[in-house]
Amino acid sequence: MNFYSTNGSAAAVLSFKEAVLKGLPEDQGLFFPEEIPVLPQTFFEALPHLLLPQIAVQVLKPFVQPDISAEQLTRICEEVFTFPIPLVEVQPGLHALELFHGPTCAFKDVGARFMSRCLQLFADPSQPVTVLVATSGDTGSAVANGFLGLENIDVVVLYPQGGVSHIQEMQFTTLGQNISAVAVDGTFDDCQRLVKQAFSDQELNQVRNLSSANSINVARWLPQMIYYFHAYGQWKLKYPAATELTVAVPSGNFGNLAAGLLARQMGLPISTFIAATNQNHVVPQYLETGHYQPAPSVATIANAMDVGAPNNFPRIQHLFQHELEALQKVVKGFWADDATIKKIIKDVHENQGYLLDPHGAIGYLSLVENADYGPAHGIFLETAHPAKFKATMEEILEQEIQLPEQLKVFEGRQKQVTLLPNDYQELALLLRQQHKEGTL
Repeated sequence: MNFYSTNGSAAAVLSFKEAVLKGLPEDQGLFFPEEIPVLPQTFFEALPHLLLPQIAVQVLKPFVQPDISAEQLTRICEEVFTFPIPLVEVQPGLHALELFHGPTCAFKDVGARFMSRCLQLFADPSQPVTVLVATSGDTGSAVANGFLGLENIDVVVLYPQGGVSHIQEMQFTTLGQNISAVAVDGTFDDCQRLVKQAFSDQELNQVRNLSSANSINVARWLPQMIYYFHAYGQWKLKYPAATELTVAVPSGNFGNLAAGLLARQMGLPISTFIAATNQNHVVPQYLETGHYQPAPSVATIANAMDVGAPNNFPRIQHLFQHELEALQKVVKGFWADDATIKKIIKDVHENQGYLLDPHGAIGYLSLVENADYGPAHGIFLETAHPAKFKATMEEILEQEIQLPEQLKVFEGRQKQVTLLPNDYQELALLLRQQHKEGTL
């Protein structure tokens, strides 16, 4: 499979390997597959009984060949999909897809672990790769832990100083080895902008062989399709006669929703998606008004979605050929403010006995308040473990939240962070100096 830029002005059409290593096209678009294969009906019939690695191999095979052989892909998928992704009933007909049972307790474990194996396979020992990534919380921890200790791959994580939860920060600032953390005096959008500038800096790229690990990278984006297929299989196992399904996706940078929509194009019979956001509601407003206007990000308790200029939304527009009416038929918008998020977390905990994290709470509410979007059956993605937002959750529920074992290991560790102003020249200088000193 080859990949081209959504902006269409890049000269080269790249293979999967080349697109993964490059990360971002030179024209600042996003890599997109030349073809979207439709999976056979026999696959969907077997889906409820397939294991996650088996699903992953069948879905990803056409995108990664010939750069990754069937044998290599099978091995990678068996290494990546080692944790459960259960579908849990919260109330009749409404389920949470729990994506937080991986090593860093967030959905991004799937994409980050898959990408790390791809880069490990592709990297040239004579040309070490520097993975440069911006995070609003969970991307940093998933990427850092997914790449920790890998030879010939260095990771530099940019994050907004004071803009991620304490536990999220500890997960990528305390690792050392080949992981470097940079706290930027700005917002997540500023971090994204700095990363994009770095990829466009030809002089810097001659010094550091840069690749991205944000969901703009196809090796991070594509594997996120897997749990949509898995969720549908589990749902059909419970409701074999049901035909209509709505999936609510907590959305920040919109890579997760873009992956779900790509899965739908491959034949996955999901009727409706809900783009569920916090007060950074650029996309819900676009779906309502037809005007797309990125805005400065606003800090909320659902911090992983504090994105005012979502990088992956162009992929969604590209999927629907920039036809707003076609997009509106499949994707509905919803957003909630902090006060509403807090209330629903408390209500669901008291009445259903289920613990929502701030992001999943918006997804849950989008289904409950908007039943007119479609069927009675709905799935919302629980994208991160509630304990990753321990202080916020304890304030809302007025009780202690226990950390899972994956998070306890970071308690008491020493942070290693470089503070940086919101200035690209300072970032470029830091990256060159790291290379010169051999610190990363």
